[in-house]
Formats: sequence, C-alpha cells, structure tokens
Amino acid sequence: MILDHATEIRLVFFTGVFSLMVIYQYLMPRRKNTFSTSLREKIIRWSGNLGILFINNFVVRLLFPMAMTGFAVLVQQRGWGLFNNVELPFELTVLLAVILFDFAIYVQHILFHVVPLLWSFHRMHHSDTDFDVTTGTRFHPVEIIVSVSIKLGVIILIGPPALAVLIFEVLLNATAMFNHSNIYLPVNIDRVLRWLVVTPDMHRVHHSVEPKETNSNYGFNIPWWDRIFGTYIAQPDKGHQDMEIGLAIFRDPKYLQLHWLFAQPFINGNKHADN
Repeated sequence: MILDHATEIRLVFFTGVFSLMVIYQYLMPRRKNTFSTSLREKIIRWSGNLGILFINNFVVRLLFPMAMTGFAVLVQQRGWGLFNNVELPFELTVLLAVILFDFAIYVQHILFHVVPLLWSFHRMHHSDTDFDVTTGTRFHPVEIIVSVSIKLGVIILIGPPALAVLIFEVLLNATAMFNHSNIYLPVNIDRVLRWLVVTPDMHRVHHSVEPKETNSNYGFNIPWWDRIFGTYIAQPDKGHQDMEIGLAIFRDPKYLQLHWLFAQPFINGNKHADN
C-alpha cells in the first residue's frame, strides 16, 4: 500500500526536486548572489540552511513519532472531522482536503507575520541574505513544531483521507523548493505559470527587505489566496535584479552560521515585520 511507504515517497520527491533545482539555478540563475559570493561564504550559508533541515527532521521524529498520514488514519478510525461525517466521492474528498490544507498554511503564514512571538521565530527564514533552493529548507525548529501542531489540528478538524495528507506534504515540500529557487523563467512563462502555482519570481517578492513586500505573497503552493485576499504584489519595486533580500537587522554575514540561526529569535527583541 502506498501509505506504507509515505516516508520513502517524500524522501524521493524531496531529493529529486532539490537536485533538479540545484542544477537549474547553477546553469540558469535568476540573479547573482549579493552576500554569499565566495566559496567559503557559500559553504557556510548552505551548511547552516541544510543543517537546520536535518535538525528539524530529527526534532519532528522525536516529538511527533506518529507521521501525519498515520494520524489521519487514526482520525478516520475515530470518525473525527468534516470529511469523516459527509458522503462525498473519494477523489473529490482528496482534492478538497488538499485545497483546505493549502488555505490553512496560507493563514498560518500570515499569523507568523502578524503575531510578534511567532514572527520572532519565522524571521529566521526571512533573514537569509540570498535566495535559493536552500532558503526553502531554512526554518527555526520552534516554527516547525508549531507548524506541525497546526497541521495536526487541521487533520482533526477536516478529517482528510491519509492519501490527501501525503499528496499535500509532497506538494508543499516540492513547491517550497521550487518557489525559493534562484532559477530563471522567461517572463511570458512566469506570467502564465503563476496562475497555477507560486513561482520563484512571485515568492521572491515576499523575501524583500522592504516591509510592504515582506508582508505580501504568502502562498507556498496554490497562488489564488493572495489574489483573493488582497495580499498579492506582482513585482518588487526595485525589480528582481536590484531588490535586497533579507531583513535589515540581520545583514552581518555571521548570521549565516548554524548556531546564529538558532539564536536569531532572541536577538534585538521581537522586532516585527513592519520594522
């Protein structure tokens, strides 16, 4: 059964998409790195971003030994949640569950920007001074714990099929790596593609040092929410080549190091995304 191999499936998709994006952004980069320009700086930055990924995986397995697909099976057995109490075709239930999950992540992302305590941890993701596929793996462990807890709560509320949970997790990981990649897409292709999925040019605006742009384009996978709820900005004011990436309070290259990534939430207070 496919769900028996959920971990392996996620790993295969992660490895495949990550490797593809690394090659793509090396061959056809969208913009030049502005901070990690030397080989030493790139090694430090990638070591920090990927190091935090491995630590997060360890933390999640330690604190949440039951995978989300397994938890979805448990919720289904208990008859909890919306989809366990309404009669719908299985395929439609899977589709609606994936869409609802994506909307929940959109709302969660906004909360991580507007709630000062949550922003203090989420800003570590935004403090990256360059923007490439490894930025999509750079989240503070506390944020990951909160995010997984929210997802488990969503599973209880909507009672999705375990297959929908697996599909959503694979899509979320794949699109997060895609839309954080420093890859070149022709403008005409990007213009069409961003109606279907969040593209790198669309999400890069969200990583601008300008607060107005930081607080926009919250979508990770489905691009519709930002347009529907008025949080969409098409392009950065300075253009993609000249825009600054990151946060003003974390411009020192030392913050690229792994131990400083952990410390960032506790530095300079809980300065909000508007600062």
